[in-house]
Amino acid sequence: MKNLLESCRIAPPPHTVAEQSLPLTFLDLNWLHFHPIRRILFYDLPDCSKPYFLETLVPKLKQSLSLTLKHFFPLAGYIVYPLNPEKKPEIRYRPGDSVSLTFFESSDDFHTLIGNHPRDADKFYDFMPLLPHITDEESDQKLLEVLAIQVTLFPGRGVCIGFSNHHSIGDASSIVGFIKSWALINKQEGEEGFLISGRESNSLPVFDRTLINYPLEMDSVFLNQIKNIPMASISFPLPTNRVRATYIFTPSEIKKLKDLVQSRIPGLAHVSSFVVMAAYVWNCLAKALIEEKVVVDEDKPAFFLFAVDARARINPPVPGNYFGNCIMYGLPKIQHRELVGEEGFFTAAEAIAGVIKKKVIENDNILGGAENMLPEVGVAVRNGLLAVSGSARVDLYSADFGWGRARKLEALSIDGESYAMSLCKSRDFEGGFEIGLSLPKGIMDAFALLFSEGMKG
Repeated sequence: MKNLLESCRIAPPPHTVAEQSLPLTFLDLNWLHFHPIRRILFYDLPDCSKPYFLETLVPKLKQSLSLTLKHFFPLAGYIVYPLNPEKKPEIRYRPGDSVSLTFFESSDDFHTLIGNHPRDADKFYDFMPLLPHITDEESDQKLLEVLAIQVTLFPGRGVCIGFSNHHSIGDASSIVGFIKSWALINKQEGEEGFLISGRESNSLPVFDRTLINYPLEMDSVFLNQIKNIPMASISFPLPTNRVRATYIFTPSEIKKLKDLVQSRIPGLAHVSSFVVMAAYVWNCLAKALIEEKVVVDEDKPAFFLFAVDARARINPPVPGNYFGNCIMYGLPKIQHRELVGEEGFFTAAEAIAGVIKKKVIENDNILGGAENMLPEVGVAVRNGLLAVSGSARVDLYSADFGWGRARKLEALSIDGESYAMSLCKSRDFEGGFEIGLSLPKGIMDAFALLFSEGMKG
């Protein structure tokens, strides 16, 4: 059960950001109709009472968020979506634009929520804000808010922060950069340290869309592909009829999987941690679906979808602090029959490593073929797809608001996919990783047994 404590809107400090607009590149347009990205960070705060939360933490969070939005102004603005197909959508910020920020109190069991075991997926939506409904501006365009935040107090136990953002405003690298910047400014009670470290490391966000070198006609190609999709608000996927659980890959388990692949396929290059983790989860999930008698045509291809950060791979390279979407994709496929067979794990690893080699390592034109992205992913979704949300390079656990490292990260976005896994660095194991799954209980139980037994073998 939760109770609303305060609802407000937070804008950058007055007179700090001028009115401005940014075009959406085709890499942003690709996500216009995608469901919002939803994350929750949980923090241990056993000494936090309700009065302390309201009198100390809430004012600090509001002030630090305002200062952070000064440097990440697109998040306070809107995506302007013109109804005239001849016009292009854009990001627009005007002074006074703001972000929805709500504060709640909950009596739910904090320690159950931060567990790794299967838990009711629906319950986590109590701690997640909805992006406000799309509004009409005059009669010729719609306005889409791009960020909403909810902070929930569990008195005497902890706090969680839920983030809901429109994917077209930025990829995981961009949004994680914002979250970690807000955390630093809140912890240091000011922006001075953020500015100093940002200048020293060239990490202050940059928004210049001309940094991405691509044929401008690509924008029209993507707009044409999505022009018949109505722009509509997206609600929570409730009821999910799912449970969510977290699985840990320790460094020793990753080494074990790498050794298995390299001994079975000696000439395979690029046997990375990502390759073996992804292959193992893909294989276990495919077997779990068979065990639970989920209808799968074994003669059809199975697909695995993962994102590739293109910043360093574009010519010329895009700065790592570019704020926006700059991701391409990899889409390995193998037959379902092969994926669930005796050599399924090795076949999956070979397919994933092969796509990485061809599309990422040896590809000097990472954006080549981008116009095929939506059609190819559409085919994959119709045939059977496991998608990855997040990255093995992203470390949100280090986002310290002054309360220490986060205790648990939950990626609720995967509830909106048939089959998807979240991925991030492990909180507790240096060099380890964790994946999150959201599945019907029977499939989750079958997956958990396969995951555990496979590691013992």
